[in-house]
Amino acid sequence: MTLSAAQVEKLRKLVDGRVVGADDPDWDAERSAWHLLVDQRPATIVHVTDADDIAATIRFAREHEYAVAAQPGGHGATDAINGTILLRTGDLTSIDVDLAEGVVRVGAGVRWRDLNAALTGTGLSSLPGSNGDTTVVGYALGGGLSWFGRKYGQAANTVRAFELVNADGYQQRVTREADPELFWALRGGGGEFGIIVSAELELVLAPQIYGGRMVWPVEHARDVLRAFTEITANAPDELTLWAWLLNLPDLPFVPEPLRGKWVTAVDAVYLGNEEEAEKLLTPLRAIAEPLDDGLASVPLSAVGTIAQEPDDPTPGLLKSVLLNSFDEEALDALLEVTAPGSASPLFLFEIRHLSGAFARADEGHGAAGSFEEPYLLLFGGIVPVPELAGAVAAAIEGVKAKLAPWISGRTLLNFASGEPLADIFAPEVRDRLRAVKQRVDPQAVIRGNHPIV
Repeated sequence: MTLSAAQVEKLRKLVDGRVVGADDPDWDAERSAWHLLVDQRPATIVHVTDADDIAATIRFAREHEYAVAAQPGGHGATDAINGTILLRTGDLTSIDVDLAEGVVRVGAGVRWRDLNAALTGTGLSSLPGSNGDTTVVGYALGGGLSWFGRKYGQAANTVRAFELVNADGYQQRVTREADPELFWALRGGGGEFGIIVSAELELVLAPQIYGGRMVWPVEHARDVLRAFTEITANAPDELTLWAWLLNLPDLPFVPEPLRGKWVTAVDAVYLGNEEEAEKLLTPLRAIAEPLDDGLASVPLSAVGTIAQEPDDPTPGLLKSVLLNSFDEEALDALLEVTAPGSASPLFLFEIRHLSGAFARADEGHGAAGSFEEPYLLLFGGIVPVPELAGAVAAAIEGVKAKLAPWISGRTLLNFASGEPLADIFAPEVRDRLRAVKQRVDPQAVIRGNHPIV
């Protein structure tokens, strides 16, 4: 249900940012998300300019019995926001770096590419993920798997403070000392507990970064995956490897020589120098001459381009699962179900090596906690027309069935795509999150991508 024209006009008088109603000519474009298959249907949209706009909108929502949700751009697209007043927070782009203190304060709309650029050359970094277009705050609210996470853990656990507007429409600073339970919930429990204005994160050391992508013809897939498992079995925490089987579509975001082809690839990031990294990568170098070898010293500003993920909105279905292991039998099963080189509705299979600091528990962690599974498998397909969605979904289920002996049954919040909370959080974490939600927002005014119910 959308707001009436009268309600939209009333809201426009309360905020400085633009309010977009269902009668506006750009309504369909405004409500769309980065994931184009998600048909988001909010009640109205407010492009907030500051915390006062957020507070005024929340108070309006309470008065008129609506929920509110925040979404800067739509990477976290979900039908959970249907019927809410959707706050676009993409204009909250302040970045304040304090090198002496080793922290950075970022607005809710700051994207990783902008923070990485701001920190380039300082020798310090936050914990960026694979895509420079996603927001720092949204990523941290859901945990945050970084290229540097094997060394430093999840991004959520580096947050020192949140500035938010609560469900009553008041601004609040949340820290470990001010409200330890809410602070715990915000670090990995999602966006259910308040509308974030900004976050303060601890920085980590990253004076040298070596990495990039190596690509081989798909006939080398078995050898590449074997080398990947060999290296990751004993890799130091400074090294992160992600292996790929790619059924590359004939689309503009794919480099010309590789369009329409199956290939296998490995992405590498090493916190250290080239000589140390290349010693660790010797098994990959022994396979064959790669089609493309992009390994080099990497400025922090370019880390978000290593995985070559598209920035433009994309129609697709993706699924992620955590793996208890990735041994020779799992490798065989993956190659059998993917049948590299064949026609397939799925275009990517990505295996991320985890472990390291991801697996180390700490009492100071937030709701993201830690996890023991050493690998994550992400796979899916592009759906250029809705009629193909069924074939892609069926192929995804086929992969899950084939890899079932190695799948732990758990997924991570930032990678969830409709799974129940029981598949994301352990029972004790879920109960604790529900208790926090009931205390800070008993009327469920704030709506996150994954409602805590």
